[in-house]
Amino acid sequence: MKEALSTVLVVDDSSFMRTLIAEMVESTREFQVVGTAADGIQAIDAIRSLNPDIVTLDIEMPRLDGLQTLDTIMREMPRPVVMLSAAGSERGNEMTLRALERGAVEFVRKPSGPISIDLLTVRQELLAALNAARAVNMAGVQTPPQAGVPVGAETVPKKISGAASRVVVIAASTGGPRALGEIVPHLPDTLGAAVLIVQHMPREFTRSLSRRLDLMSPLPVAEAVEGEAVLENHVYLAPGGFHMTVTGSSGAATIGLDTSPTIWGVRPAADPLFVSAAEAFGADAIGVVLTGMGRDGAEGLRRIRSAGGKSVIQDRDSSIIYGMPQAAMQTAGADRVAAARDIARAIKDLCRSRKGGIGG
Repeated sequence: MKEALSTVLVVDDSSFMRTLIAEMVESTREFQVVGTAADGIQAIDAIRSLNPDIVTLDIEMPRLDGLQTLDTIMREMPRPVVMLSAAGSERGNEMTLRALERGAVEFVRKPSGPISIDLLTVRQELLAALNAARAVNMAGVQTPPQAGVPVGAETVPKKISGAASRVVVIAASTGGPRALGEIVPHLPDTLGAAVLIVQHMPREFTRSLSRRLDLMSPLPVAEAVEGEAVLENHVYLAPGGFHMTVTGSSGAATIGLDTSPTIWGVRPAADPLFVSAAEAFGADAIGVVLTGMGRDGAEGLRRIRSAGGKSVIQDRDSSIIYGMPQAAMQTAGADRVAAARDIARAIKDLCRSRKGGIGG
C-alpha cells in the first residue's frame, strides 16, 4: 500500500512567497500542501480546521507574528513547525533562534525570487527540514523552555582562565539550539574544562547563537577563531561553513578551522572535532551527542571512549530527533544518558570525577 503523503500548511504574509513555497513543497512528491495562510490568526484557524501534519511558518507577519503563532501552536495543538527566515537580517536571525528555542524543528532561509540562483539550494534545504519535521518526537518539544535573554541585554563580565587541560566537545543538529540553551547556561565558570560545540547551522546563525548563549551563560561563549588557544572555562562554537578541530595536546591546544569537503552532508561536522579531541586530550576529553538527524558524532565519540575519555548522550524522550544520539549509542555507548536539562549536571560530575583528569 502506498504511504500517505504528509500534509503541510504554508504560512506567509506574501502571496508570492506562499505560492512559491507551496510549489516547492509539492515538487518533492513526498508532501501535500492542504492550505495556506497570510498571518498567524489565519494560520491558527487553518490548523484547527485542516489539522496539517507540518506547518511552515513565516517569522515577520502582521496581526500575529511567527513567534506568537508558534507559542499558540505549541501550547494548544503541538505539531512540527519549520520556520521561514529572510537571510541577512540580524533581527531575523535572533527571531529564528528564539523560535528554535520555543519548539520550532528547523528553519529554512527564504528564496530571494522565482529565478534566484539560490532556489535549488532552498528547495533542498526545505526538503531536509520537512523530512526532519516528519521524524520529530513531539514529546521533546511540547513544553517551551524558559524564555531566553531579551534582545540587547548586556553581558556579565566573564573570568579569564589559562590553557585547558580538559575538554568537552558537543555535537548538535536539529533541535540543538533548544538543547544548548538548556545546557550551556547551566555550566559554571569553575567548570575546569574548555567546551567546543558543533551545531549544524549557516554562518550568520552560528554568530547569532554564540552571542545569545554568551548573554545567557556564566562562561564566555564565542565563535571559534583559527589558531586561538583553547582556554579552560571558555565555550567555542564552530562557525558555520568551517570544520573545527583542536591541535596540540592537553594544556597546549589550539583551534583549527578549515573548509575541507562536507562530512555527512554538513560543514561544520562534529566527527573531525571529536577525533581531534581524542588525539589531543585522550582521557581528558568528554564527548556529548545531542538531538539531530543522521549519525554525525558517532564515530568521533567511539574514538573518544577508545582513548579513555567519557561520553554523554541525550536521551530519546528529550531529543527532538533521536537519530544522532541513537547512532552514537549503537557505535560508541555512553557513560551517561540524560535529558537535555540534566546534561550540564552530567558534564560537571564527569569533570569532577578525578582530580587531574577525567578518565578513570
